[in-house]
Amino acid sequence: MNESSFFLSLLTFTFLSAGVVKGVSGMGLPTVAMGLLGTVMPPAEATAMLVIPSFVTNVWQLLAGAATTRLMRRLWPMMLGIVIGTVGGTTLLVRVNPLWSGLGLGSALMVYAGYALLSPALSVPPHVERWISPIIGLFTGAICGATGVFTIPAVPFLQALRLERDELVQALGLSFTVSTVALAIGLATHGAFRLEQLGLSATAIVPALAGMWLGQTVRVHINPKLFRQCFLLFLALLGLELASRPFR
Repeated sequence: MNESSFFLSLLTFTFLSAGVVKGVSGMGLPTVAMGLLGTVMPPAEATAMLVIPSFVTNVWQLLAGAATTRLMRRLWPMMLGIVIGTVGGTTLLVRVNPLWSGLGLGSALMVYAGYALLSPALSVPPHVERWISPIIGLFTGAICGATGVFTIPAVPFLQALRLERDELVQALGLSFTVSTVALAIGLATHGAFRLEQLGLSATAIVPALAGMWLGQTVRVHINPKLFRQCFLLFLALLGLELASRPFR
């Protein structure tokens, strides 16, 4: 198998697997994709690969419900913070030595996996939400820009708002969509999002959507709690592997 065929096989496997996780759990595609691709390429290149499939699958998730407009009105300060933080944070992703950006990616994966495994019952009251929302957005954007991971602290914050299940799924779709667009803008600003990467990223749409369909199909036949725990443990081990590379 030549290098080109190997890379396409790796891309297909990565986004098929990430799509399955998203289909089962409603999230995790960019996180899984970044973790797997980050083991074989610099995080900046891996981030460019996930832009289009992440955008397509998250827009699909955002629009699959009736609360889109209401959530946009409620969460716009957080979304603005995500855009500002992400565009600024991509400076680190592009300019820092890939080993150290890999350390940041691995650390973000471990923090998210640890939080999700513990699942603390947090709650954010309305009067706190108003002022903390843009701060959460800025921190999420900075981490997203520097590592390509969209989840911390956006996911815990949105879960703490105690939204209805369908609203939470849409809110996550909104947050991830805005993060993806801001990431693409940041990469393009620094010359790290090239035309050939756009084509490769587009090829990942099919396995990502196929994986989502497969995940949604098998979701009713498996124990979702056990699947989630296994997925998070895998994510933690992947993060540990990436984070340990600079010290070998």
